Amino acid sequence: MEANLFTFRGLFGVPVEVRQSAGLLFLMMATFSVMRGGGIFFTVVIFGMLFLSVYLHELGHAWGCRVQGVPVRRIVISAGGGFCEHQRSTNRQDELIVAMGPIVNLALWAICGLAVQGLYRLGLASPSWVPMAMTLLPWLSFAAMLNLFLFFYNMVPVQPLDGGKLLQSGLRRLLPAGQAMRVTGAIGVVFCVLWFPGLIWVFFTTGWLLFFIPSLALHLAMMRGAWR
Repeated sequence: MEANLFTFRGLFGVPVEVRQSAGLLFLMMATFSVMRGGGIFFTVVIFGMLFLSVYLHELGHAWGCRVQGVPVRRIVISAGGGFCEHQRSTNRQDELIVAMGPIVNLALWAICGLAVQGLYRLGLASPSWVPMAMTLLPWLSFAAMLNLFLFFYNMVPVQPLDGGKLLQSGLRRLLPAGQAMRVTGAIGVVFCVLWFPGLIWVFFTTGWLLFFIPSLALHLAMMRGAWR
């Protein structure tokens, strides 16, 4: 099990554990930034946006638990993302719990997008605001795109991403639990096969390297009905 880099008590009183791989990710980002002639400040801001977006995503899951009376044990953040650990919940409760993570990222995208438009109009209306607008607009635009990316990334229908969980929960409304699991596993197998070409495409088009690979063995077991 990966060791913690540090821990703290976050919002709603939920303990947050930051794993060592998150620190390694920061060092890698800083190294690439320096190699490309960038500065540490740029890396700190980008990493801070990523960390905050992932944390708020997981906090959305925690909120979904709290409003339904499901106790939350902890939030864990690592280089591969994060997860919200909570006590056992029903399928109906899981639907809200799981959906709240992507919803938070979508809301952050909308808020940052509205802030970008507001600053742009403010800069046009008052020249004195132009320097501040020119400073903040690139960062707000990046934060908006980052959260939109996290939304679509988490909605990919593979386990344990939110998209895979929501797919299985939705299918369980229409099909017996075993059949829903097999269909979810079959869809997951297709996306597992496409994952590596997708990783390469994301890296060469955006420069981002994803530290998560879905388990083909898990989805094959689900498809065969051999996973519980």
